[in-house]
Amino acid sequence: MNASESSLRALVLAILASFVMTGCMVGPDFERPQTSTPEVFNRTQSALASSKAIESEFSPEWWTLFNDPTLNLLEKELTDANLDVAAASARLRQSRAQQRIVGAEEYPTVTGAASYYRERGSPNGILSLLGVTPTGGQVQSAAGDTPLGVAPLPGSKGSPAYDLYQFGFDASWELDFWGRVRRGVEAATAMTDASYEDRNAVLLSARAELARDYVELRDTQSLIEIAKQNLRIARDTVKLTETRAHEGVVTNLDVANAAAQAESIESVIPILESRSETTINAIGVLLAREPGALRQMLNEASDVPALPERVPIGVPSEVVQRRPDIRKAEAQLHAATAAIGMAKADFYPRISLNGSAGFQSLQLSSLADWASGQFVIGPSISLPIFEGGRLKGTLHLREAQQQEAAIVYKHTVLQAWREVDDALVVYDAEQRRRDRLKTVVSLNQKALSIAQQRYKAGAVDFLDVLNVQRQLLDAQSKLEQSKAEAATNLITLCKVLGGGWETAFGKQELAR
Repeated sequence: MNASESSLRALVLAILASFVMTGCMVGPDFERPQTSTPEVFNRTQSALASSKAIESEFSPEWWTLFNDPTLNLLEKELTDANLDVAAASARLRQSRAQQRIVGAEEYPTVTGAASYYRERGSPNGILSLLGVTPTGGQVQSAAGDTPLGVAPLPGSKGSPAYDLYQFGFDASWELDFWGRVRRGVEAATAMTDASYEDRNAVLLSARAELARDYVELRDTQSLIEIAKQNLRIARDTVKLTETRAHEGVVTNLDVANAAAQAESIESVIPILESRSETTINAIGVLLAREPGALRQMLNEASDVPALPERVPIGVPSEVVQRRPDIRKAEAQLHAATAAIGMAKADFYPRISLNGSAGFQSLQLSSLADWASGQFVIGPSISLPIFEGGRLKGTLHLREAQQQEAAIVYKHTVLQAWREVDDALVVYDAEQRRRDRLKTVVSLNQKALSIAQQRYKAGAVDFLDVLNVQRQLLDAQSKLEQSKAEAATNLITLCKVLGGGWETAFGKQELAR
């Protein structure tokens, strides 16, 4: 067996040994945290409002519960148009690329190179140690009279210039005995998952913000209509008081009070109209549109979307699996756990297989000859001996970071359950408040009709009419705002349940 065959056999044995030992990975293996499921959904049983949350399959497209075609169209456009989502998607692609970079350490690296040099050695330099003199004579070694065995090259100056052609390949492969590289890939994969969940959280927040802005727009438009209706009533009242004052039935004080009431109502309308415009612009920003681009689409007044009779909210066990913030915290805990294994692996030696093969010749014509071939192959090992406490410090740091990640995960889960419970409470409470306000508006409308009739008959003072009209306007405004608040609370409930991102692209598509 010649030397090259022996080297090849050693390489094969080393590779086989590496495969046997690659199953060994230091550091703790990640285990998904176990979380309790509190009886938060019991709120659905005690709810008194007409629109009830029920334990049924949760729809990712929760905005369709409002049955509003315009809102559905806007939400559909949001996924591809929103710039915050686009930026989060770009961050996900960056994380995916980083994962590929880390994963490349699992494989050998092979590089190819070719070169040509015109060389000449200095007879006063290293050549003099090899027995070459400036005049071409052979000298003896510094140790005695035995020459170093290198005859001088032809030429009066020891070594003439010559051509050197070579090309070949270099290869290196770290044998991952202790799992350092695999733990790194595990951590990078977990961080990619965290980036994916962060993108989902951004999308979910954007969906909820769009729905809230849309509800606010419709609420503002309804308030404008209410103000205009009351303004018409107030102007009719001004005409009535002017007629009665002309007839001498009332004084100019009633006329002034009626006119002041009309002006007061009219002064509210510009503020509401400006709010409507700014809300349309806010929706436009969410869809990456210029100011005023959606005015034609949204400027026509419409009511606040009505609540559905039933709101399916899924089952309690799905909340932890669906909420992006919880899934992100879990992925970060996974990455922190894998980082401990990387830190522990640094205490052990690193073993690599290195080799190079190629051709070298002084003549280009013979460069490809088998006799011009050369190779170098063999393992290398590096072992940390003294690091000044760096390795221990790094390990302690990773362990502390893992502990922090576990605490963050627990806090995130606890906060999620609190948000779900709060959302169920306020959704039911606001609906009951809205129902009471409906009664208030109905009674105030009846009271205003009676007051106007009695004023015409001269049975009451005009101040009584003004008071009733103010109460009606206030009650109508509160009722409209309560409708919007109830719709907003439904949006919040759906958001804290974690739905709305599932219909978008997955990790693989976003990483392309």
